[in-house]
Amino acid sequence: MLRSFLIYLSKAAWAQRVVTRWGFAWRMASRFVAGEQMDDAIRAVKELNARGINATLDQLGEHTSTASEADAAAAKIVRLLESIDEADVCANVSIKLTQIGMGLDDAVCRANLSRILAAAQGQGNFIRIDMEDSPFTDKTLALLGEMRALGYGPETVGTVLQSYLYRTDDDARKLLLKRTKIRLVKGAYAEPAEVAFPKKKDVDANYDRLTALLLDAALEQAPPQNSDGRTPPLAAFGTHDQKRIEFGKSYAAQIGLPKASLEIQMLYGIRRDLQEALAKEGYPMRVYVPFGTHWYPYFMRRLAERPANIWFFVSNFFRK
Repeated sequence: MLRSFLIYLSKAAWAQRVVTRWGFAWRMASRFVAGEQMDDAIRAVKELNARGINATLDQLGEHTSTASEADAAAAKIVRLLESIDEADVCANVSIKLTQIGMGLDDAVCRANLSRILAAAQGQGNFIRIDMEDSPFTDKTLALLGEMRALGYGPETVGTVLQSYLYRTDDDARKLLLKRTKIRLVKGAYAEPAEVAFPKKKDVDANYDRLTALLLDAALEQAPPQNSDGRTPPLAAFGTHDQKRIEFGKSYAAQIGLPKASLEIQMLYGIRRDLQEALAKEGYPMRVYVPFGTHWYPYFMRRLAERPANIWFFVSNFFRK
């Protein structure tokens, strides 16, 4: 119930107007967000790289309301790719398709995505298309297929799949036939029981089944990630759940998959101790580094994932 309410708030314009006026809200959000400017994000990546950790950068924003906003967001993502190259950091880029026109004008989204992928391909970098809530799943996968048909290969573009959706096993098998690089996550949106497992134990069990599927595919068909820290391996696992991580490590060892052939990903500001421990063990480690002024929806979804953070939020409010 609480999680669903927080997800609702993440989409509510009235709540965004109220919360973003509170100075302490940004202070708390800054635990999860590297800063509001691109330079802030690049500095955060340099700090991660110094600890042997790669990054994926996300210029925050979603559900743009005009074509000009979508075009401007795409231009900023292209500039972000240029900044990564100029700073010579080990990072790639994650994007949300609703930020560049999906749900507004599919032709605008298609043109913007092709523009972004052309820039990434030219710089030898990689774009991860984030998966949003279930009404966009089919469109996201269809557009990914279109981009592959245009010649943007698995070294340039991949996507995210969510273990809480019933359909994900089928989606994963189809994508793996084309060597698509997949980041597996549990899922951070409120979904109806008609499309998603309502119980955490079932989401976890499906995550482990999908982990095995991805690792088997990695053993059969995929080389490890590039040494530049930009192109990930076929299988990446976005989770802070140590049981899920241990299952993946154990299964990879069981089938003889080298550590370099899988990647573990975590969110900026969460479980830094575990991030560093895994990197020291020799596993490719990548941190998702969001930045920008549109931090409110992202922040609210992080609260929804861990409602215990709300107490910190509320106690700061009453100190004002």
